[in-house]
Amino acid sequence: MSDTDLGVPTEAEVLGYFERLSNWGRWGEDDQRGTLNTITPQKRVEAAGLVESGEVVSCAWDIDFKAAVDHVTGTPQRFMLATGQGLLEPGRVLRPEMTEPPRWAGASEHIGLAFHGYSVTHLDALSHYFWDGQMYNGKPAAWVSSREGATWHAMNAVPEGIVTRGVLLDVAAARGVDWLEPGEGVLPADIAAAERRQGVAVERGDAVLLRTGYGKRKRQRGPDDTAKEGRAGWHVACTPWMHQREVAMIGCDTAQDVHPSGYDQLRSPVHAVGIVAMGLWLLDNCDLEGLAEVCEAKGRWEFLFQLAPLRLAGVTGSPVNPLAMF
Repeated sequence: MSDTDLGVPTEAEVLGYFERLSNWGRWGEDDQRGTLNTITPQKRVEAAGLVESGEVVSCAWDIDFKAAVDHVTGTPQRFMLATGQGLLEPGRVLRPEMTEPPRWAGASEHIGLAFHGYSVTHLDALSHYFWDGQMYNGKPAAWVSSREGATWHAMNAVPEGIVTRGVLLDVAAARGVDWLEPGEGVLPADIAAAERRQGVAVERGDAVLLRTGYGKRKRQRGPDDTAKEGRAGWHVACTPWMHQREVAMIGCDTAQDVHPSGYDQLRSPVHAVGIVAMGLWLLDNCDLEGLAEVCEAKGRWEFLFQLAPLRLAGVTGSPVNPLAMF
């Protein structure tokens, strides 16, 4: 069966998405919220009404400070500034004003990490990706500079975070597999199959979380070397569906895009079309195994979704801990 038969667009068709799916100017020339404009106060009230038991599930991985193959932008670093070591050691050197060791003490540290990549659960700001030298809404890529960082579309442009209805689409379960293999892309037919299986329909303003089963694969086999093996994820063929459904945000248990993408000019087309053309917010590298277990047990695939990114001025995203509440 050919790619065309599977609903896979040609590269020329995908390049046409930059105009066909564009939200530039839709919410004003200076808009920095993009698809989050689809989340209304009423949408949040309706989402809050989904809470019945008060059970909360995290959708994030621990940030690990041990080197791993998927730390492609560098392993997170932790530098201890103060510890509990030596507090009771005899002969401890005290500050000149002290005559005896104080009873109080504390610990602190400095954390450094490059969160973009394939391991840290993070939210991409709309300044994260460029196409033809432009960001979402036609702002120049040069507005992200080495001195000032992101002067437009920075992470602190959405201080209220994301609170809305969340929907998990378990494509691995819909296909009847433990996980999708590296290089397998999720197509619109997969999304339709997941909706049918789960009895749920994605609506305007939803946060849509896609399970490929990578969390299960990672626990059993260790992290993938994406550069060598590829990675499962959304196929760009799904972006017209995202635009038509008017989703507020997409998340995935990988870094969104299937790798390799299959296109010469578009290494990460979901990032390029989604962020730049649509102003779509992307939540990368979720851990969705616990959420999938709860959804299966409850027979419910919708929940209150809450995400509070750090208010980082001039920064192109934020590490996050997404929460699903039932």
